[in-house]
Amino acid sequence: MISTPVITAVVSLGGLAGVLMWRVREGRSAVTLKKIVMPPLGMATGFCMFFYPPTRVPFLWGLGAFLIGAVLFAYPLLLTSDLHWHGGEIRMKRSSAFFAVIILLALVRWAARGYFDSFLSIEQTGALFYLLAFGMILRWRIKLLRAYRALTAGPAMSSPEQAPAE
Repeated sequence: MISTPVITAVVSLGGLAGVLMWRVREGRSAVTLKKIVMPPLGMATGFCMFFYPPTRVPFLWGLGAFLIGAVLFAYPLLLTSDLHWHGGEIRMKRSSAFFAVIILLALVRWAARGYFDSFLSIEQTGALFYLLAFGMILRWRIKLLRAYRALTAGPAMSSPEQAPAE
């Protein structure tokens, strides 16, 4: 597989720009159960990459990457995003630091990728970063799912006009 630092940087910046645009658009619409659950389910199809032998890594490496994503990298996302009622809809509420956190996480992952590429194949590095990202997204989405369920629990709602539209 052909890869250069320039190609990697351009693709990484393109991915970062895409994520930022998606988050801006997502923040302007109501949050639904489907919008919370579908991204990790769709992303889970990426586990099929491990059928391809060059992407395989030792189990403990993969578990470590997943846990680092779920514990360390998910933490800033957990702190800077939450759900709230807005105009009778549940919306994502972010602190102003949310986008700074996303950019910082992308920079850390990009720098670490350069380090890992020195002793792992591109496929293995990609697999480890996939597991890291999956751990991060899964923990974040579980937190959002719990917040969504708390907001739609009925008696816990602060007023009847905030009830979700059926």
